[in-house]
Amino acid sequence: MSFISLMLFWILMSGFFDAVHLTFGVLSVAGVLLFNYQLKKHRFYADDMDNLDELRFFRAVYYFFWLVYQIIMAGFHVVGIIMRPSMPIETSILKFRVDLPSSHAKMILGNSITLTPGTLTVEIEGDLFTVHALDKASYASLENDEMPRQVLQLFEKEERQVIKDFEVIKSMDKEKS
Repeated sequence: MSFISLMLFWILMSGFFDAVHLTFGVLSVAGVLLFNYQLKKHRFYADDMDNLDELRFFRAVYYFFWLVYQIIMAGFHVVGIIMRPSMPIETSILKFRVDLPSSHAKMILGNSITLTPGTLTVEIEGDLFTVHALDKASYASLENDEMPRQVLQLFEKEERQVIKDFEVIKSMDKEKS
């Protein structure tokens, strides 16, 4: 299936149907599939999953729409800040630990934070996240543990606190909160 889809993509992008271009396409697709096969054999993290069997599909659909809503609402918030003449920005650096079941869950949380306007995941080191936020309202869903619990629900039915040791390291007006 992968070969067929990649080959169709090759034909679509090249626009040629002659033997030379099709041969190069077959060789290129075979090389990509071989490289990908070798890459799948390597584990980058101890809890790396080869597949997403642990992912709850219907919850993932819900999470997608929930995240789109969060992105839209955060976008309006950032536009509101920009439109005010005083631009009430109080940037902060946040550090917190998470209790998530896998590296995939941490990756999803980090990407979700970055996709949401007003926040940016700066670093993930083990269970420790470093996040930059535009203002206090931008990181409210992290502080109240809403977004991390939504990510946890992608992998587990259990409802529990995910964030520990939440700390505002640096704020524009305050040195430490």
